[in-house]
Amino acid sequence: MHALGVALGRELRAGDLLLLTGPLGAGKTTLTRGIGEGLGVRGPVQSPTFVLARTHPSLVGGAPLVHLDAYRLAGPEELDDLDIDFAGSVVVAEWGAGVVETPESWLEIVIERPRGGGEPGTGASPADPASADPEPDWSEAPVEPRLVTLSGYGPRWAEGVLP
Repeated sequence: MHALGVALGRELRAGDLLLLTGPLGAGKTTLTRGIGEGLGVRGPVQSPTFVLARTHPSLVGGAPLVHLDAYRLAGPEELDDLDIDFAGSVVVAEWGAGVVETPESWLEIVIERPRGGGEPGTGASPADPASADPEPDWSEAPVEPRLVTLSGYGPRWAEGVLP
């Protein structure tokens, strides 16, 4: 997720809006950390859950990153109170679909993660749950796969999202 974010961040510019959707723990904030690294912004990039939005200024003369958690917003009208510079920033909105008004162009990123040890979105469980170690060594836990769907809308993304 982080590496994908870095690659995305290198392609983004002021005025870009990314709407992230996925369950808790899917990697939305990890993706955004990578985007921040790719943009060259001041960090650390952390979840904006309790502050709704965090602005990370550029360290390289580019656009700042605004990381928004739209989960607790009732609708677009509540964004006015946050005074977000959508035109002059790269805005990454977690849980933003249906809440953040979309401009002429935007990216929608949907992240799915496995549930119960199966493939993303299947809900399948491990073949033999009784064989699971009761006290797993999390330092050696495998990285769970993610299914990430990037959809670009509007003229900005007409040629695709990543080169």
